[in-house]
Amino acid sequence: MSRRKSRPTGEEALEAAFRAVDHAPLLARLGVELDADHLRLALTHRSFANENGHLPNNERLEFLGDAVLGLSVATKLYEQYPSRPESDISKMRASIVSRYGLADIAREIGLGEHILLGRGELVTEGRDKESILADTTEALLGAIYRQHGFEVARDVVLRLFAQKIDTASATGLHQDWKTTLQERLAELRLDMPVYASTSTGPEHDLTFTATVSVAGQLLGTGTGPNKKLAEQESAHQAYRALRESRGRV
Repeated sequence: MSRRKSRPTGEEALEAAFRAVDHAPLLARLGVELDADHLRLALTHRSFANENGHLPNNERLEFLGDAVLGLSVATKLYEQYPSRPESDISKMRASIVSRYGLADIAREIGLGEHILLGRGELVTEGRDKESILADTTEALLGAIYRQHGFEVARDVVLRLFAQKIDTASATGLHQDWKTTLQERLAELRLDMPVYASTSTGPEHDLTFTATVSVAGQLLGTGTGPNKKLAEQESAHQAYRALRESRGRV
């Protein structure tokens, strides 16, 4: 009589998913080594953790990484722009370490394919969501800080964000992607964008999903804790799509 194969435990599922991807290229782009325990935790999104027995996820590392990132960028801006007032460098820092700034860096280092996501996030293209990319980037910085200390983590930050720091602008704070998209569409003499949104989850913890279409064609999808942020993310995605397609819809 054949024995029925038992379902893997959450820890086994985590280890299998982690080992299914070669993380060496990611570490090479970061320019630092991380042991398996730190790297695995940094890449474990709460959706994967919750689907596999509520394993530890990367949110605590994200908290640390946010602090390391903010201090590293603030110090560099203070040193690099000695004649700029506090109001300017504060806005410059906010723009650099924003969700969009972090997501840009995540895409540059190919982070998306390494993130451990639950099934729900996988089918909704979670590997390219601004929020997930940004949060996981911060978690990686937190893991680097935990293993190597502040100086090494700071050096990684300054290397990854060097171009953004060098080209920082005080006008970049919380860029209004809806306005940017509308202006670009006007330049291209295309129809104005049409937004639609839905929400899921309990009333106290809703997740909003917004889409933006131009001339009946879907150009962007975004998620967020409120309708405004979801629409901003969808507009950002649409702007990127237009740029990559050279303005063709």
